[in-house]
Amino acid sequence: MRVVVGMSGGVDSAVSALLLKEQGYDVVGVFMKNWEEQDENGVCTAESDWRDVQDVCELIGIPYYSVNFAKEYRDRVFSLFLSEYQKGRTPNPDVLCNREIKFKAFLDFAMQLGAEKMATGHFVQTDEDGHLLRGVDGNKDQSYFLYMIHRQQLMKSIFPVGGKTKQEVRALAEKYNLPVCKKKDSTGVCFIGERDFKAFLQGFLPAQPGPMVTPEGEVVGKHDGLMYYTLGQRRGLGIGGRGDGRSFFVVDKDLKKNHLIVAQGEDHPLLYSRAAMADQATLVCDPLPENTPVHLTAKFRYRQPDQGCTVTRVGENLHFVFDEPQRAVTPGQSAVIYDGDICLGGGIIDSVER
Repeated sequence: MRVVVGMSGGVDSAVSALLLKEQGYDVVGVFMKNWEEQDENGVCTAESDWRDVQDVCELIGIPYYSVNFAKEYRDRVFSLFLSEYQKGRTPNPDVLCNREIKFKAFLDFAMQLGAEKMATGHFVQTDEDGHLLRGVDGNKDQSYFLYMIHRQQLMKSIFPVGGKTKQEVRALAEKYNLPVCKKKDSTGVCFIGERDFKAFLQGFLPAQPGPMVTPEGEVVGKHDGLMYYTLGQRRGLGIGGRGDGRSFFVVDKDLKKNHLIVAQGEDHPLLYSRAAMADQATLVCDPLPENTPVHLTAKFRYRQPDQGCTVTRVGENLHFVFDEPQRAVTPGQSAVIYDGDICLGGGIIDSVER
């Protein structure tokens, strides 16, 4: 069976290709170039990642290709990313990248190469029915980012490292002396990396500075543009302690007035909500009955422990009522629902109810 592996230049996808080769598959490595901009030093980081992919593929003895999806990425992912920021929301581009690029454009490309399956280095698992399951390593589980992927796509996918811990993956890379065995995991937003996020956004969206205002209406500072801030944020506000000296946190945004609402105290009531509505509902496999409350668990940001909640599907929306008040549930982020280890799907947080 031919399997095309999406290789990023990192250790997880390298070990995925290695494991499949060891298992006797006809493996082909493909590097996806999704972003063409240079970093602040004038270096295109994709070039070094591509060299790492070549070195790994030559060592384990598999053919390799590079495919450029930069146009598709800009049209299907980055344009929506900017649009969400213009609306004052905080989007998650990795979720869209998986849906539009890795499990659509890349999957189609893999099939054109004669593959029966595609593989990635995601820390997730699937079962014979096409359910999306958490990865074995709870610290690395990436099901949160794959909730928009449907059963039909998952049935064509293999996740070789999903049943392993990150430590085990590193150990395999070192055992086989893969060139990327000591390479650090990538951090930050995929196309921004470790660059300054505010400086990056300024290159694409005009900033609209305005006042920082308390819930009582007192102006306590000036913001650089609502798009640069997210709910629950404390760092970077530039406001000294007042009164009892407690730190200020972002608790809301008033887009009409261009006000950033800030309040003192990490447990301020405005930071908490009792319910939320998510739109663009996506279900991986099994439909939720409409207008019928179901008690499940959910994550409202990556790495958050599961939170108990009652979920009701209302057309293309999901309504969440939390078992316990939730802190800094942020419009634009994903609300992802689980039934035990099965990731059922989710939606994009649109509004919260306090």
